[in-house]
Amino acid sequence: MKRVAVLYGGISAEREVSLSSGGQCIDALREAGYAVMPIEVGADLEALLGALHAAKPDAVFNALHGRYGEDGCIQGVLDLLGIPYTHSGVRASAVAMDKQAAKALFRGCGLPVAEGYVLDRAELEMHDPLARPYVLKPVNEGSSFGVTIMREGDNRRVEIARSWRFGDRIMAERFVPGRELTVAVMGDRALAVTEIETGHQFYDYEAKYADGGSRHTVPARIHPLAAERAMEIALAAHAALGCRGVSRADFRYDDTHGEPGQVVLLEVNTQPGMTRTSLVPEQAAHAGIGFPALCAWMVENARHGP
Repeated sequence: MKRVAVLYGGISAEREVSLSSGGQCIDALREAGYAVMPIEVGADLEALLGALHAAKPDAVFNALHGRYGEDGCIQGVLDLLGIPYTHSGVRASAVAMDKQAAKALFRGCGLPVAEGYVLDRAELEMHDPLARPYVLKPVNEGSSFGVTIMREGDNRRVEIARSWRFGDRIMAERFVPGRELTVAVMGDRALAVTEIETGHQFYDYEAKYADGGSRHTVPARIHPLAAERAMEIALAAHAALGCRGVSRADFRYDDTHGEPGQVVLLEVNTQPGMTRTSLVPEQAAHAGIGFPALCAWMVENARHGP
Protein backbone atom coordinates (compact mmCIF):
# COMPACT_ATOMS: atom_id res chain seq x y z
CA MET A 1 0.00 0.00 0.00
CA LYS A 2 1.41 3.37 -1.04
CA ARG A 3 2.20 5.70 1.87
CA VAL A 4 1.10 9.31 1.37
CA ALA A 5 1.92 12.20 3.70
CA VAL A 6 -0.60 15.06 3.47
CA LEU A 7 0.85 18.49 4.31
CA TYR A 8 -1.78 20.97 5.42
CA GLY A 9 -2.20 24.06 7.59
CA GLY A 10 0.95 26.13 7.08
CA ILE A 11 1.74 29.66 8.21
CA SER A 12 0.17 31.78 5.50
CA ALA A 13 -2.99 33.87 5.62
CA GLU A 14 -4.69 30.91 3.94
CA ARG A 15 -4.07 28.48 6.82
CA GLU A 16 -7.77 27.86 7.49
CA VAL A 17 -8.41 27.14 3.81
CA SER A 18 -5.52 24.67 3.82
CA LEU A 19 -6.80 22.92 6.94
CA SER A 20 -10.13 22.40 5.20
CA SER A 21 -8.53 21.20 1.95
CA GLY A 22 -6.15 18.90 3.76
CA GLY A 23 -8.78 17.34 5.98
CA GLN A 24 -10.99 16.42 3.05
CA CYS A 25 -8.05 15.15 0.97
CA ILE A 26 -6.98 12.92 3.88
CA ASP A 27 -10.44 11.31 3.93
CA ALA A 28 -10.53 10.97 0.13
CA LEU A 29 -7.09 9.35 -0.07
CA ARG A 30 -8.00 6.86 2.63
CA GLU A 31 -11.17 6.10 0.70
CA ALA A 32 -9.01 5.55 -2.38
CA GLY A 33 -6.93 2.94 -0.54
CA TYR A 34 -3.76 4.78 0.50
CA ALA A 35 -2.02 4.66 3.87
CA VAL A 36 -2.27 8.33 4.85
CA MET A 37 -0.08 10.22 7.33
CA PRO A 38 -1.48 13.69 8.08
CA ILE A 39 1.17 16.31 8.89
CA GLU A 40 -0.13 19.65 10.12
CA VAL A 41 2.53 22.18 9.16
CA GLY A 42 3.53 25.11 11.37
CA ALA A 43 6.48 27.48 11.56
CA ASP A 44 8.97 24.86 12.80
CA LEU A 45 10.83 23.49 9.76
CA GLU A 46 12.81 21.07 11.90
CA ALA A 47 9.55 19.56 13.18
CA LEU A 48 8.30 19.18 9.61
CA LEU A 49 11.51 17.44 8.55
CA GLY A 50 11.23 15.12 11.54
CA ALA A 51 7.62 14.28 10.72
CA LEU A 52 8.50 13.51 7.10
CA HIS A 53 11.43 11.35 8.20
CA ALA A 54 9.17 9.41 10.56
CA ALA A 55 6.41 9.01 7.96
CA LYS A 56 8.73 7.72 5.23
CA PRO A 57 6.14 8.54 2.54
CA ASP A 58 6.22 7.30 -1.03
CA ALA A 59 4.66 10.64 -2.01
CA VAL A 60 3.51 13.90 -0.45
CA PHE A 61 0.09 15.40 -1.13
CA ASN A 62 0.70 19.12 -0.82
CA ALA A 63 -2.50 20.70 0.48
CA LEU A 64 -0.78 23.90 1.63
CA HIS A 65 -1.92 27.26 0.28
CA GLY A 66 -0.36 30.71 0.15
CA ARG A 67 3.16 31.73 1.04
CA TYR A 68 5.64 28.92 1.79
CA GLY A 69 3.10 26.38 0.55
CA GLU A 70 2.65 27.28 -3.09
CA ASP A 71 5.46 29.74 -3.80
CA GLY A 72 8.22 27.16 -4.31
CA CYS A 73 9.50 27.01 -0.71
CA ILE A 74 8.04 23.68 0.42
CA GLN A 75 8.59 22.35 -3.10
CA GLY A 76 12.32 23.09 -2.72
CA VAL A 77 12.43 21.28 0.61
CA LEU A 78 10.75 18.21 -0.88
CA ASP A 79 13.09 18.31 -3.88
CA LEU A 80 16.09 18.27 -1.53
CA LEU A 81 14.59 15.30 0.30
CA GLY A 82 13.88 13.52 -2.99
CA ILE A 83 10.21 12.95 -2.16
CA PRO A 84 7.67 13.09 -5.02
CA TYR A 85 4.88 15.58 -4.40
CA THR A 86 1.65 16.70 -6.01
CA HIS A 87 1.16 19.90 -8.00
CA SER A 88 3.85 22.04 -9.62
CA GLY A 89 7.57 22.26 -8.94
CA VAL A 90 9.69 25.12 -7.62
CA ARG A 91 9.94 27.24 -10.74
CA ALA A 92 6.29 27.11 -11.81
CA SER A 93 5.13 27.63 -8.23
CA ALA A 94 7.38 30.63 -7.63
CA VAL A 95 6.55 32.37 -10.91
CA ALA A 96 2.79 31.79 -10.63
CA MET A 97 2.75 33.15 -7.07
CA ASP A 98 4.48 36.36 -8.20
CA LYS A 99 1.75 38.17 -10.13
CA GLN A 100 4.23 40.58 -11.71
CA ALA A 101 6.47 37.79 -13.05
CA ALA A 102 3.52 35.68 -14.17
CA LYS A 103 1.89 38.59 -16.00
CA ALA A 104 5.16 39.30 -17.83
CA LEU A 105 5.44 35.65 -18.84
CA PHE A 106 1.83 35.46 -20.04
CA ARG A 107 2.14 38.68 -22.01
CA GLY A 108 5.34 37.39 -23.62
CA CYS A 109 3.47 34.26 -24.69
CA GLY A 110 0.74 36.35 -26.31
CA LEU A 111 -1.92 35.57 -23.72
CA PRO A 112 -4.50 38.28 -22.94
CA VAL A 113 -3.87 39.94 -19.56
CA ALA A 114 -5.21 43.10 -17.96
CA GLU A 115 -3.14 46.27 -18.37
CA GLY A 116 -1.29 47.11 -15.18
CA TYR A 117 1.98 47.65 -13.39
CA VAL A 118 3.60 47.41 -9.96
CA LEU A 119 4.12 50.44 -7.71
CA ASP A 120 5.05 51.14 -4.11
CA ARG A 121 2.98 52.59 -1.29
CA ALA A 122 4.42 56.09 -1.64
CA GLU A 123 3.42 56.25 -5.31
CA LEU A 124 -0.09 55.02 -4.55
CA GLU A 125 -0.43 57.61 -1.79
CA MET A 126 0.46 60.40 -4.24
CA HIS A 127 -1.90 59.61 -7.12
CA ASP A 128 -4.11 57.09 -8.90
CA PRO A 129 -1.87 54.75 -10.90
CA LEU A 130 -4.55 54.14 -13.56
CA ALA A 131 -7.81 55.63 -14.69
CA ARG A 132 -10.68 54.47 -12.50
CA PRO A 133 -11.97 51.88 -12.05
CA TYR A 134 -8.84 49.89 -11.34
CA VAL A 135 -7.86 47.01 -9.06
CA LEU A 136 -5.23 46.95 -6.33
CA LYS A 137 -3.86 43.58 -5.23
CA PRO A 138 -0.85 42.11 -3.39
CA VAL A 139 1.82 40.71 -5.68
CA ASN A 140 2.36 37.54 -3.61
CA GLU A 141 -0.91 36.52 -1.97
CA GLY A 142 -3.74 34.17 -2.87
CA SER A 143 -7.45 33.82 -2.08
CA SER A 144 -8.04 37.49 -2.99
CA PHE A 145 -6.42 38.75 0.22
CA GLY A 146 -5.94 42.51 0.03
CA VAL A 147 -7.75 42.94 -3.31
CA THR A 148 -9.64 46.24 -3.66
CA ILE A 149 -11.52 47.81 -6.58
CA MET A 150 -11.06 51.60 -6.73
CA ARG A 151 -14.10 53.22 -8.35
CA GLU A 152 -15.09 56.82 -8.99
CA GLY A 153 -15.81 58.64 -5.73
CA ASP A 154 -13.87 56.16 -3.58
CA ASN A 155 -11.63 58.21 -1.28
CA ARG A 156 -9.76 55.33 0.40
CA ARG A 157 -6.60 55.44 -1.75
CA VAL A 158 -4.38 57.23 0.78
CA GLU A 159 -5.69 55.10 3.64
CA ILE A 160 -5.03 51.90 1.65
CA ALA A 161 -1.49 53.03 0.81
CA ARG A 162 -0.64 53.89 4.42
CA SER A 163 -2.10 50.70 5.88
CA TRP A 164 -0.84 48.30 3.19
CA ARG A 165 0.52 45.16 4.87
CA PHE A 166 1.32 42.86 1.97
CA GLY A 167 4.93 43.80 1.26
CA ASP A 168 6.55 46.64 -0.63
CA ARG A 169 4.97 45.99 -4.03
CA ILE A 170 1.38 46.69 -5.06
CA MET A 171 -0.13 45.48 -8.32
CA ALA A 172 -2.47 47.95 -10.02
CA GLU A 173 -4.59 46.55 -12.86
CA ARG A 174 -7.23 47.90 -15.18
CA PHE A 175 -10.63 46.70 -14.01
CA VAL A 176 -12.17 44.36 -16.56
CA PRO A 177 -15.99 44.49 -16.52
CA GLY A 178 -18.10 41.42 -17.03
CA ARG A 179 -18.15 38.00 -15.42
CA GLU A 180 -15.87 35.69 -13.40
CA LEU A 181 -14.75 32.45 -15.06
CA THR A 182 -12.35 29.72 -14.05
CA VAL A 183 -10.87 26.69 -15.81
CA ALA A 184 -9.17 23.71 -14.17
CA VAL A 185 -6.34 21.94 -15.98
CA MET A 186 -5.56 18.31 -15.12
CA GLY A 187 -2.35 17.24 -16.78
CA ASP A 188 -2.78 18.15 -20.43
CA ARG A 189 -6.57 18.47 -20.27
CA ALA A 190 -8.78 21.49 -19.57
CA LEU A 191 -11.76 20.13 -17.65
CA ALA A 192 -14.51 22.72 -18.04
CA VAL A 193 -15.40 26.41 -17.70
CA THR A 194 -17.17 27.52 -14.53
CA GLU A 195 -18.95 30.85 -14.13
CA ILE A 196 -18.77 32.25 -10.60
CA GLU A 197 -21.60 34.51 -9.51
CA THR A 198 -21.57 36.45 -6.26
CA GLY A 199 -23.39 39.37 -4.69
CA HIS A 200 -20.04 40.88 -3.73
CA GLN A 201 -18.15 43.45 -5.80
CA PHE A 202 -15.91 40.63 -6.97
CA TYR A 203 -14.93 37.07 -6.04
CA ASP A 204 -13.29 38.03 -2.74
CA TYR A 205 -12.24 35.85 0.22
CA GLU A 206 -15.71 35.83 1.80
CA ALA A 207 -17.36 35.02 -1.53
CA LYS A 208 -14.94 32.13 -1.98
CA TYR A 209 -15.25 30.51 1.42
CA ALA A 210 -18.37 31.69 3.26
CA ASP A 211 -21.50 29.58 3.02
CA GLY A 212 -23.64 30.97 0.21
CA GLY A 213 -20.94 33.46 -0.80
CA SER A 214 -21.01 32.42 -4.43
CA ARG A 215 -22.80 30.22 -6.95
CA HIS A 216 -20.92 28.09 -9.47
CA THR A 217 -22.38 27.20 -12.85
CA VAL A 218 -20.56 24.42 -14.71
CA PRO A 219 -20.44 24.43 -17.63
CA ALA A 220 -20.66 28.21 -17.80
CA ARG A 221 -23.56 29.55 -19.86
CA ILE A 222 -21.42 31.62 -22.20
CA HIS A 223 -20.81 31.81 -25.93
CA PRO A 224 -19.16 28.57 -27.17
CA LEU A 225 -16.28 30.51 -28.73
CA ALA A 226 -15.59 32.23 -25.40
CA ALA A 227 -15.62 28.88 -23.57
CA GLU A 228 -13.26 27.37 -26.12
CA ARG A 229 -10.95 30.37 -25.83
CA ALA A 230 -10.88 30.19 -22.01
CA MET A 231 -9.90 26.53 -22.12
CA GLU A 232 -7.21 27.20 -24.72
CA ILE A 233 -5.73 30.01 -22.61
CA ALA A 234 -5.81 27.91 -19.43
CA LEU A 235 -3.85 25.13 -21.15
CA ALA A 236 -1.39 27.61 -22.65
CA ALA A 237 -0.81 29.32 -19.29
CA HIS A 238 -0.34 25.95 -17.55
CA ALA A 239 2.28 25.03 -20.15
CA ALA A 240 3.97 28.44 -20.15
CA LEU A 241 4.55 28.26 -16.39
CA GLY A 242 5.68 24.64 -16.60
CA CYS A 243 2.91 23.47 -14.27
CA ARG A 244 2.27 19.82 -13.61
CA GLY A 245 -0.63 17.97 -12.03
CA VAL A 246 -3.59 20.25 -11.42
CA SER A 247 -3.82 24.03 -11.82
CA ARG A 248 -6.66 26.53 -12.15
CA ALA A 249 -6.75 29.63 -14.35
CA ASP A 250 -8.97 32.54 -13.35
CA PHE A 251 -10.47 34.94 -15.88
CA ARG A 252 -12.65 37.98 -16.38
CA TYR A 253 -15.03 37.63 -19.30
CA ASP A 254 -16.02 40.98 -20.79
CA ASP A 255 -19.26 40.45 -22.70
CA THR A 256 -20.60 43.91 -21.87
CA HIS A 257 -20.48 44.91 -25.54
CA GLY A 258 -21.96 41.68 -26.85
CA GLU A 259 -20.84 38.13 -27.56
CA PRO A 260 -18.54 36.32 -28.00
CA GLY A 261 -16.76 38.95 -25.87
CA GLN A 262 -13.19 38.97 -24.57
CA VAL A 263 -11.58 36.52 -22.13
CA VAL A 264 -8.83 38.08 -19.98
CA LEU A 265 -6.44 35.94 -17.90
CA LEU A 266 -6.01 37.13 -14.31
CA GLU A 267 -3.78 34.45 -12.77
CA VAL A 268 -2.99 30.76 -12.48
CA ASN A 269 -3.35 29.03 -9.12
CA THR A 270 -0.91 26.11 -8.80
CA GLN A 271 -2.43 24.97 -5.47
CA PRO A 272 -6.19 25.39 -5.97
CA GLY A 273 -8.62 24.65 -3.16
CA MET A 274 -9.29 20.95 -2.72
CA THR A 275 -12.42 20.53 -0.67
CA ARG A 276 -15.13 18.39 -2.24
CA THR A 277 -17.05 21.55 -3.22
CA SER A 278 -14.06 23.55 -4.46
CA LEU A 279 -13.92 24.63 -8.08
CA VAL A 280 -11.44 22.00 -9.32
CA PRO A 281 -13.27 19.01 -7.77
CA GLU A 282 -16.56 20.41 -9.13
CA GLN A 283 -15.13 20.48 -12.64
CA ALA A 284 -13.61 17.02 -12.21
CA ALA A 285 -16.99 15.68 -11.11
CA HIS A 286 -18.56 17.29 -14.19
CA ALA A 287 -15.98 15.36 -16.24
CA GLY A 288 -16.92 12.11 -14.48
CA ILE A 289 -14.00 12.04 -12.01
CA GLY A 290 -14.99 11.62 -8.37
CA PHE A 291 -13.12 13.33 -5.55
CA PRO A 292 -11.20 10.24 -4.31
CA ALA A 293 -10.24 9.43 -7.91
CA LEU A 294 -9.04 13.01 -8.47
CA CYS A 295 -6.86 12.90 -5.34
CA ALA A 296 -5.54 9.47 -6.32
CA TRP A 297 -4.65 10.72 -9.82
CA MET A 298 -2.69 13.56 -8.27
CA VAL A 299 -0.73 11.15 -6.07
CA GLU A 300 0.00 8.80 -8.95
CA ASN A 301 1.29 11.76 -10.96
CA ALA A 302 3.40 13.14 -8.09
CA ARG A 303 7.06 13.79 -8.79
CA HIS A 304 9.93 15.98 -7.68
CA GLY A 305 12.33 18.22 -9.55
CA PRO A 306 11.65 21.07 -12.01
